[in-house]
Parts: sequence; C-alpha cells; structure tokens
Amino acid sequence: DTMGTGDNELGALLLRSFLKTQAQLDPRPDAIIFYNSGVTLCCEGSPLLDDLRALEGAGVEIIACGTCLNYFELVERLAVGRVTDMLEIAGRLAGAGSIVRP
Repeated sequence: DTMGTGDNELGALLLRSFLKTQAQLDPRPDAIIFYNSGVTLCCEGSPLLDDLRALEGAGVEIIACGTCLNYFELVERLAVGRVTDMLEIAGRLAGAGSIVRP
C-alpha cells in the first residue's frame, strides 16, 4: 500500500503519483495486481478509488488477491476491480512480457 521503504506517508504519496501516471503511459499496463496490504487500496475508504476507477475505465484490469482480501476481512468492501486467486496471479506474472513493481 506504499511505494518503496522508509517513510510510509511519503510512500503513499509516491504510490498515488505512480498510479496516476499509469493512465498517461502509452501503452498502458494490461493489469495492475494488488496483493498483501495493497488490496486495501481497492476497498471502500481508499484515497485511490477515483484513480483506480479511471484506470479501469481506460481498460486497465484492476485485480485483487482473494486470499489477501479474506485475510484482512475486506471481501465485502471491495469497491473497484475484481477478485482473483494465486493461480491467476502466478500465471499472469509468469506470462507477462514485462512486470513493473513500484
């Protein structure tokens, strides 16, 4: 739910900027996969919901790990994207031409 290590407040600002920038890339990413505490960014109350919805509207798949949502008890609070499992996550990562990690 942050970008980089160190100051978490700065990391949150960097991640928001990173996600906003994705809509401006050509080509845009096919998908953004959220796992671990990153799934919180796809849930009600996230300050990034508008940004993620804009990316989704631009054709970028927003994908959230179901195991992670269950772990944090957030399944019912998912507000953008869809739920997936580790089989799809592993398959998408293995088959990707390139992977960008913030």
